[in-house]
Amino acid sequence: MMNKRQSFKTAITGLAAGWLALRAGGTSHAATDRFPGDPPEHKLVYQLNHADPDYIDHILNSLRAMIVKYDDNVALAVVAFGPGIHVLATRPERPVAPGVRERFAGMARDYKVQLIACGNTMTALNWGPDRLIPEAKIEPVGAAALMTFQENGYAYIAW
Repeated sequence: MMNKRQSFKTAITGLAAGWLALRAGGTSHAATDRFPGDPPEHKLVYQLNHADPDYIDHILNSLRAMIVKYDDNVALAVVAFGPGIHVLATRPERPVAPGVRERFAGMARDYKVQLIACGNTMTALNWGPDRLIPEAKIEPVGAAALMTFQENGYAYIAW
């Protein structure tokens, strides 16, 4: 459970990320030949492999900052495995802060953030597809999914 200092620190980090994204120019529609619907120029994949609330908040805040800065000109993905997979679970077996699953699901629906769950982790937990939120997709091996994203031009972020 987060104490007040951790909650304050997380809130400040999120506000700072959003402010910096806005200060840096908000959405990046400057001099480009890109048209709406064209493939995004920017691609980023996040590794989510911890259940720590501050760690998860950092990822959510970073996703938000990227969406604010690049709007539809960024492709985002989150690959969850190990203890991190619980944020994509309908019935997590580790504590997940209220609203976290809804924030990830909303980003997937509203901003096309890809949510990937590791099939190996699911097998180890004896979970079937029904244990995941509908917005999540299962890949057989989470680490291989990270590698494939990188091979397809995605920058890789891990904390």
